[in-house]
Amino acid sequence: MTTPQEQNFEDYKKAEAKAMELLAEMKAVSPKKVDIELALITAVFELHKGLLPAATVGKIVQGHLETLVPFYEQQPSPPSDN
Repeated sequence: MTTPQEQNFEDYKKAEAKAMELLAEMKAVSPKKVDIELALITAVFELHKGLLPAATVGKIVQGHLETLVPFYEQQPSPPSDN
């Protein structure tokens, strides 16, 4: 039997896997990274639209970045392909 924390992580990993699928599809639609970046951030705002003020959504995004940046700083960086 899984704990609530384990279930939350499993749910997150399912959502993350779907996001990676969507990212692959988006790359096929537009080679411009900025288009994909803006579309993904817009999706976060749309997720909360009508429920939270935009400034609060921005703070949510910032909080997630504060968690993710240190994780990705520890990962080996491939050569940039801007």
